[in-house]
Amino acid sequence: MPSVPPSGNAPFALSVLDNAHTGVGQTAEEAFGEIVALAQLAERRGYRRFWMSEHHGMPGASTSSPQLMLARLTGETDRIRLGAGGVMLPNHAPLVVAEQFGMLDALAPGRIDLGLGRAPGTDLPTAAALRRHHDANDGFPQQVLELIGFLGDDFPEGHPYRNVHAVPGPWQADQNRVPRPRTAPDVWILGSSPYSARLAGQLGRPYAFALQFGDADAVTAVRLYRESFRPSDVLDEPYTLVSVGVVADDDPDEAGRQAASSAMAMLRMFQRKPYGLLPPEEVEAYPATLQERQILDSYTRRFVNGTGPEVATTLEELHARTGVDEVMLVVMGHSRRAQAQTVEVVADHYSLSSS
Repeated sequence: MPSVPPSGNAPFALSVLDNAHTGVGQTAEEAFGEIVALAQLAERRGYRRFWMSEHHGMPGASTSSPQLMLARLTGETDRIRLGAGGVMLPNHAPLVVAEQFGMLDALAPGRIDLGLGRAPGTDLPTAAALRRHHDANDGFPQQVLELIGFLGDDFPEGHPYRNVHAVPGPWQADQNRVPRPRTAPDVWILGSSPYSARLAGQLGRPYAFALQFGDADAVTAVRLYRESFRPSDVLDEPYTLVSVGVVADDDPDEAGRQAASSAMAMLRMFQRKPYGLLPPEEVEAYPATLQERQILDSYTRRFVNGTGPEVATTLEELHARTGVDEVMLVVMGHSRRAQAQTVEVVADHYSLSSS
C-alpha cells in the first residue's frame, strides 16, 4: 500500500464514509440516488476514499450490504477508492466475502478497500437471525486469516482449504491461462479498542479507528498499533486512519441542528428504539428529561459540527493528538443535502482539488 499524500492544505489525507443515512421522510431509493451523487462529489473534490458501512435492522441506515452499493459505484466513479468500512466479518463466510471483493476488484482494479470489523452492526436478536453465534467475536482473527488466504489463494500445503478457491482470483486466472490479477483489495482492520489495534499491527495491515461511536481512546489504540506493527507483504510501515462524525455548514446553527438529529438517533438506541433520523424540528420539540438532554448534548458535541474553519480546527487537534495519516469524515445529519454540504465545506476549507 503506497503512502497517501495529504489532501490539499490539510496535514492529512481526507476521505468520506457514508452510513447510507435515510432520514424520516426519505425512501431508500432516494437515499441510494443521493449516495451515488455523494460519491461522485467526493471524487470531484479530491477525497481519497469513499467507504460504506454494514448495518442491519435500522430504519436510518439502508446498507445491509455495502458490497452491493459498491458494485454500483464502480460504474459511477473513475478514480476514488471505494470500500467497505466495514464488512462485519463474523456475520459472513470468509470465502463469500473474498468472492464478492474479488468481483469488485475486477470491476475497479486497484480501487477497492475491504475494511473488516467484528461487531454485529445490529442488535442481538437480529444478529441471531444472521446466524451469528454468541461467541462469533472469538474467531475473528482466524476468519481474517482465512479471508486473506482466499484472496491470495495461498493457503499452505495441508491446510483444509488448500483446494478451495475464491473466484474471481488468482486460481481462476491460472486455470484460464491468463495473467493473474495485478491488483487485490486492500484489507484493513477496523475497530475502536486495543484488541483491534494489536491485531492490525500483528498482521501488518492498515488500521482504521472508529471514533464516531463514542469516547474511545484513539491515542492509545494508535500507539498500540504502531508498537505491535510487523511489516507485511502489503505494508512496510504502519498506516492509520481515524473516522469521526462530522457536519459542516456555512451556517453553524444549521450544522448543530443536523448533528442533534444524529444525536437523537443514538438516544433512541439507548431507549431500545430503532435507530431513526428525525427531522431537526422534531428533535428541537422533544421534551427531553435531564438525563436525555445530557446524552443529546454529549453526542451533538461528539459529532464535530460547525463552519469549515471550526470543523477543521477540531480535526487538526485530533490529528495532533494521534498523528494519523488520514481522517475520514462520517457524514451525519437528517438531510442528505447536509451531508453533501459537509463534503463541500471541508473541501473548500482545505482547497482540495476540483475536477
